[in-house]
Amino acid sequence: MTKTKNPMTFAIIGTGMVGTAIGILLKKAGHLVSALADTSPAHLRRAAARLGKIPTFHDPGKPAAYAACLLITTPDDIIAQACAQAVRGVDMRGKTVFHMSGAGGLDLLESAAQAGAKVACIHPLQSFSTIEGAVQSIPGSYFGVTAGRGAKALASAVVRDLGGIPLVITSGQKPLYHLAACMASNYLVSLMSLVESAYLRVGFSRKDARRAFLPLVYGSLKNIEAHGCAKALTGPIARSDAGTIRKHMQALAEAPPEIASVYAELGRITVKLAMEKGTLKPDQAKTITGLLKGVKK
Repeated sequence: MTKTKNPMTFAIIGTGMVGTAIGILLKKAGHLVSALADTSPAHLRRAAARLGKIPTFHDPGKPAAYAACLLITTPDDIIAQACAQAVRGVDMRGKTVFHMSGAGGLDLLESAAQAGAKVACIHPLQSFSTIEGAVQSIPGSYFGVTAGRGAKALASAVVRDLGGIPLVITSGQKPLYHLAACMASNYLVSLMSLVESAYLRVGFSRKDARRAFLPLVYGSLKNIEAHGCAKALTGPIARSDAGTIRKHMQALAEAPPEIASVYAELGRITVKLAMEKGTLKPDQAKTITGLLKGVKK
């Protein structure tokens, strides 16, 4: 990560994993983190231990006086409230307020805009389970950037300082953008939990199940990266192996309903993808779709 040529002061409101990790990366980039605020004393202590001796507050209305940029990294549902508290009675002209919600628009920062601040959102397309993991994974990730008047260049510059790649989207596009991110990350985890449960029914231990299916998952992701989704598709539907699908259907009769339901829905999508790939003819697609309809939801 290269040092910025235009260092700025940042106050962070919300010192959970993301806020703390972003603070660490801002410092590494040469910016100054000048104040922290959080209602959780434990979170504040954890963040201060990593970011140095700087003013900390339980009141989000205090940090605005300490920085040119306010970064709100609270849970989505309280961003608007935290912003309103942060800018109340403060002349925000010349300052910029950011939030990091994937689905939320700039309306969450309306109180800051009314107080004279520029406003923007920078949302990393990345999954975090620890602060250290976030610090490692954020550089190189894409960020959805939604910026109000006069804030686009600054927001994109901050993303690049974090080692990210800015991707400009509008407030209206954000719900669909974030929905796709949830499917790629959260729902992948949910799908893998079903895969794991199927292997547990076979008799595998959890550890052996993960050791068995994760190389398959990694290989599929590499194929998608190299060739795109349609060309990466393999398996019985892609090769029109109706006999195998019949065997799957027999197994599903004894499987939990959530496995059967997900298998059928994804199977129908896979049929369309196999036709796009060109390996499944219309009559073959009709046969397999008919088999998939036999799944009880």
